[in-house]
Amino acid sequence: MAVLYCLIFLFGLAIGSFVNVLIFRIPLKKSIIFPASSCTSCGNRLLPLELIPILSYVLQRGKCKHCGVKISARYPLIELLTALVFMALFYKYGISVPFFAFAFLMTILVAVFFIDIDYRIIPNGLVIAGMAGGMLLFIYNCFRPMPEIFGDGKWWTPLAGLLPGSGFLLLVAILGSLIYKTDDAMGMGDVKLMAPIGMFLGWKLCLIALVVSVVLGGLISLALMILGIKKRKDTVAFGPFIVLGTFAAIMYGWEMLNWFMRI
Repeated sequence: MAVLYCLIFLFGLAIGSFVNVLIFRIPLKKSIIFPASSCTSCGNRLLPLELIPILSYVLQRGKCKHCGVKISARYPLIELLTALVFMALFYKYGISVPFFAFAFLMTILVAVFFIDIDYRIIPNGLVIAGMAGGMLLFIYNCFRPMPEIFGDGKWWTPLAGLLPGSGFLLLVAILGSLIYKTDDAMGMGDVKLMAPIGMFLGWKLCLIALVVSVVLGGLISLALMILGIKKRKDTVAFGPFIVLGTFAAIMYGWEMLNWFMRI
């Protein structure tokens, strides 16, 4: 098991390096394949030894080998974060279809987390990739039901997951635009993002993800206002809360649902 955890960790680091590419290139409308990675300061192409997740950053002391400009510590941290997420998924699901499905979803969501913080957008390309993965999971579930994810063996449960999250956030967006006379009450990117999440989680766990997202968003927004960081009419990116709520539902969704049912 120790060897498997090490392999999953290394796999997560490699995917985390790719997530960094998504975060940097997608908002700038650049190809995620070409050209090869290069220093953002001097433009020099990075050699394979300069692209080893975390290790290259440590060996180069956080600086570009060519120009000496400091490299953001966020790059290795995102690699480490992705690896830890993968290890958590492996701990929960082992080597299984749910593990690979949720690893795929969380790869997209980690990129969404940081892109939404930086640019206040949720790229359509990532949503489409999520929908494609959700459709594959739906087709698989039609032939090999996965009650460990969806809670039942019904073929339509992943499709039903499209409704709770996206439907609720769409309602919030419409009401917010009517009440506050602005389109900033709820971004349509958030509405669209909940669609693939719903297909991966099914309607029950999607509800859990939504509740956790809204509660976290409300509490943190309130804290930011109390601290004077945000004003009452300021908006806060909701995408990161959706990501956190989704991960919580993936890891502990059924436990939380059982707890809610007992209240």
